[in-house]
Amino acid sequence: MSEPTPKSSWRDVGARIVNGSALTSILSVVVALVVGAILIAAANAQVQTAATYLFYRPGDFFAATWNTVSSAYSALFQGAVFNIDSSYTVADFFAPLLNSVKMSVPLIFAGLALALGFRAGLFNIGGQGQIVLGGTLCAYLGFTLHLPVVVHLIVCLLGAFVGGAVWGFIPGILKAKAGANEVIVTIMLNSIATFLLGWLLTLDAFQKEGSNNPVSPAVDATARLPQLLGSVDLGFPLALAAAVGVWWLLERSTLGFRIRAVGANPDAARTAGMSVDTSYVWVMVIAGGLAGLAATSQLLSTGDQQLTSAVAGTFGVDAITVALLGRSKPLGTVLAGLLFGGLQAGGYLMQARTSTPIDVILVLQSVIVLMIAAPPLVRAIFRLPDPERRRKKAVKAALKEVAS
Repeated sequence: MSEPTPKSSWRDVGARIVNGSALTSILSVVVALVVGAILIAAANAQVQTAATYLFYRPGDFFAATWNTVSSAYSALFQGAVFNIDSSYTVADFFAPLLNSVKMSVPLIFAGLALALGFRAGLFNIGGQGQIVLGGTLCAYLGFTLHLPVVVHLIVCLLGAFVGGAVWGFIPGILKAKAGANEVIVTIMLNSIATFLLGWLLTLDAFQKEGSNNPVSPAVDATARLPQLLGSVDLGFPLALAAAVGVWWLLERSTLGFRIRAVGANPDAARTAGMSVDTSYVWVMVIAGGLAGLAATSQLLSTGDQQLTSAVAGTFGVDAITVALLGRSKPLGTVLAGLLFGGLQAGGYLMQARTSTPIDVILVLQSVIVLMIAAPPLVRAIFRLPDPERRRKKAVKAALKEVAS
């Protein structure tokens, strides 16, 4: 009779936490905040003045540094999470958090698109172009068709998905049939989509009547996303539903199993009888559709609801950071999208209150990417153990035993 397997001790649980990728992501954010604090202090005039007599009165320098950094990060928090200085209503207290949630919607959609590609071993950086094409078709259906409320919204959402999916199909089929590098193809398609939209906005079919600016007519009210709570509309539940759908696709479906197998080892997957080329095409089509849905938060939500050349913003680029920080997992991507949405929302208040350049937010995002791309650097900074050390030691011992 075999002995029962002992339960994992708290020490084992702690080891899994320390060696896990989630801790690396969290510590990457911590390092980024520290780097941001240094830049905020270095750019402040009072800190610069106090630094000139640092060795004479060091207290002035550290006090000025603390006041500068704490004021900036306090404003960032209040603009992203809770307005603790609010003397109005409960709605004013939660308004920053709701605004962060709203700004996270396109980042979640686009982040899921790139995360899906990463899981298949594809570096899809064509999110920008896929958002543009999805937004173009979505807007066109929104201001040309006149349908009932629910029907019109569904048609526009499907149009956004189809537009992005078509733009994702192109690099997918080129990768599958011609072996084209998806990085180069998607970069070129980003430029093509941008110039294509600029040309379309000069045509009468897309031009707003009576306007000399390159903008389209406003989307009909019947196609707009209904408001749910404060500034949050139906787009956020749709983004969460998309995350659940991606999780189900990857973890519970046959296609998802093939996608993960191809991403892990395409040669082994091909040997096992899987169609690697078909998997590539499906991944790019679905990823393009998800990226296309990111445009709906700009066109079908609050605001002008007009198609412009800036419909994609920087979401396609920011989505790379979101997918990397989320470790290409649906839940991680949602949390990373919320984080970056909060950084963007809070950055405006930080700039307004403390005159801190909003470019600091871009630095934070860049440092996060750098830290995530170099896990050994994070482990070296915080003196974390190497998760591969035990395996390497066992392999080395086995090789030594074989050699003897």
